[in-house]
Amino acid sequence: MNTYRFRGLPTDGISVVKKIKIKNIILNFQLMNLRKLNGLILPAMAIAMVLPSCKGKQQEQQAQVPELATLTLTEENTTLQSGLPTTLEGENDVEIRPQVQGFLTKVCVEEGQRVAKGQTLFMIDQVSLQAAVDAARSAIEAAQAAVAVAQANVNTAQTNMNNNKMLYEKNIISQPAYQTSVDAYNAAKAQLNQAKAQQSQASANLVSAQKNLSYSVVSAPEAGVVGTINFREGSLVTPQSLLTVLSNNSEMRATFSLNEKELLAMTDNGKRSLNEAIAMMPAVQLKLADGEIYGQPGKVISISGVIDPSTGSATAKAIFPNPNGMLHSGNTGQVIIPQSRSNVILIPQSATYEVQDMKFVYVLNDSNKTKSRAVQISDANDGRNYIVTGGLKPGERIVTEGVGITVKDDMVIKPKK
Repeated sequence: MNTYRFRGLPTDGISVVKKIKIKNIILNFQLMNLRKLNGLILPAMAIAMVLPSCKGKQQEQQAQVPELATLTLTEENTTLQSGLPTTLEGENDVEIRPQVQGFLTKVCVEEGQRVAKGQTLFMIDQVSLQAAVDAARSAIEAAQAAVAVAQANVNTAQTNMNNNKMLYEKNIISQPAYQTSVDAYNAAKAQLNQAKAQQSQASANLVSAQKNLSYSVVSAPEAGVVGTINFREGSLVTPQSLLTVLSNNSEMRATFSLNEKELLAMTDNGKRSLNEAIAMMPAVQLKLADGEIYGQPGKVISISGVIDPSTGSATAKAIFPNPNGMLHSGNTGQVIIPQSRSNVILIPQSATYEVQDMKFVYVLNDSNKTKSRAVQISDANDGRNYIVTGGLKPGERIVTEGVGITVKDDMVIKPKK
């Protein structure tokens, strides 16, 4: 009996085949178990992937609800401070001009210097002016001499006339001879009057020359601060030349404008006069160009009774003390006028937006959903807040953050605590 051999296998062929079959059975069983295990693992993995995704969507939805600032409305008493543009000027700004023509020989002050009343500011060449004074004095001396001679002639003529009168009355001389002495006396008197007139003219010329000489020293008519100096030594100046402006800034006047509505509000629609309204106005403040509030309060002193038709406003003036000379003519700023109101609803201007000249706010309902609403506001405001006159009531809530930027109608928000 022949025995078959397989290449690479043991000589016992039947035993090898049986072993191969057993191995195949084991492999098939393992493969079946693996497929069952995969059937369990894959759904579990899918569930594990879905659960974080759902949780992320919920967190994303919560993150999409913005947290914004809100305000619960209440009635309160408030004082609004409205700012009105102004330009400052000294209590009395004096233009300094020479009263005589001449060359400047000395500038005695500097720009911005504070000077006292009577202090010398400029000096004009005095040579020609002094010469005029000397000539006027000489003319007076000559006139006085002429008057003395004329007076002597009058005395002589009068003596001759008196003597001739006695001789005429005694018929010693004729009437024509007597008349000649009378005429001589009258002529002497006329010459005396003329000499006296010339003496008076010479005296007037001396006074004028002395005044012109005094005008060569330009002095401060009052205390103040020197402005820009437009001429220096050697310049020819005339009475039309503006040397500088002297500002008396011990008190400063702030000029500003009030419109018709503001005037009506001040006078309570005409129930009181402007003077009464001015007397009742509180102290005002001055905001400087750098935003700082000036340390000295001021007072409104006048309001023009005429409204400029081109601007629709009246001119008002307030006065501010300036003891340290901090303020100068030409400074700009704002006059801050306080306005007291009682039992009003006040909202931030940042909580409003505007559509076609109407103001709107976003009101929150109980579900924290926004709803736009038109509101009416007072013309008076301080640049930060509005006084509500209609459209809102105490207890309601409005959004004060993100208005006009991120907040929309029918939007759910989370109020900030």
